[in-house]
Amino acid sequence: MHLSMWTYPWDIQDQGLAALAADLRGRAGLTTVSLATSYHAGRFLQPRSPQQKAYFPEDGTVYFRPDESLWQDKVIRPLMARNVDERGDMLEALVRGRDMTGLKVSCWTVCLHNTRLGMLHPNHVTRNAFGNPNYYNLCPSSPAARAYVVTLVRDITTNYQPDMVELESPNFMGFAHEYHHEKDGVGLNAEDDFLLSLCFCDHCMARATKAGVPVEGARRSVVRFIADLCERAVPERQFPDFPAAGIDAFRDHPDLHGYLAWRTEPVTSLIGEIKAAADPATRIVLIDLKDGWLGGVDLAAAGKLCDGVILCCYDMAPGVLGNVIRTGRAAIGAGKFLGVGLRVFYPEVGEPAVLAARAKAAVDAGADGVNFYNYGLIPAKRLDWVKAAVDVIT
Repeated sequence: MHLSMWTYPWDIQDQGLAALAADLRGRAGLTTVSLATSYHAGRFLQPRSPQQKAYFPEDGTVYFRPDESLWQDKVIRPLMARNVDERGDMLEALVRGRDMTGLKVSCWTVCLHNTRLGMLHPNHVTRNAFGNPNYYNLCPSSPAARAYVVTLVRDITTNYQPDMVELESPNFMGFAHEYHHEKDGVGLNAEDDFLLSLCFCDHCMARATKAGVPVEGARRSVVRFIADLCERAVPERQFPDFPAAGIDAFRDHPDLHGYLAWRTEPVTSLIGEIKAAADPATRIVLIDLKDGWLGGVDLAAAGKLCDGVILCCYDMAPGVLGNVIRTGRAAIGAGKFLGVGLRVFYPEVGEPAVLAARAKAAVDAGADGVNFYNYGLIPAKRLDWVKAAVDVIT
């Protein structure tokens, strides 16, 4: 069974490779480490680190040494984090040390969520119906953004040969909670956030038009809905069956409904291109959420093109979590890897039994493995909670 923990490079640098192996394999009973190899900015409380209790990673950098021969003709190119030169290439250390650590290596790879690159390449980010850029989200319709992600995974898999690559954000992203110090005095509800996240950049407009989609009519509808939500004294629901009905919540607006049906195409085809360019020895899996369609993910279509999916089910009761996993299994089929992502944060996980119940519900529903979040962000004693969950499912 695949049993992994999402981990940052600086966690390993702080603890050391031998200590990481003792923690993950020995104490927690895990089989794999999922290392962040491309990541965004943030502020992290680091309870495990002896010195860095607060850590601010560089924005939009990669934690490996890019192969320059693969990037010479690319419009969008990665920036290697200073951390790699200053403290060592942890991806290289892990793949070379697999026999010593007993841990398989998975590369947790952020794809299109990249504010640094978005600021550098504003013509390749998503844009709302008014044409305003979302700098944090490179657009999956942009040829340059697609080439960046495809080459990123090709570089990692051919030059490092990890066991797995986990694709985070190869899709359209939401409007809320994707940038820094966000301000919203309106009080956006779920449908408002979704409407503001819909992309109508030149690349999407051209790609949809080529597919025969009435994209301009869809854009006008979204402009009207956004203008209306901005005029209300308090938020109101315009679409009562959103998000439960999926894109059919917009069935009374044919142009928009058609655009939403098309919107999965750039994401699905990008995942296919990533898989085709990757070294076949490395499994390519998608990290997704319960309602991945909001970001343009067609789980069934994506599942046919990659090796599997990890569904993040963080703060869910076991019954709800089990239903999500069963739905995911039905979508991708019996032959593909299906993992579950579980967070070990307090208070959503207040005791070991809570985590164990969620892990058991996932495996009973058809999950092939569990990724736990996150090695450096939790106290060491919670590794024992992870072991309690692992013991229930193995």
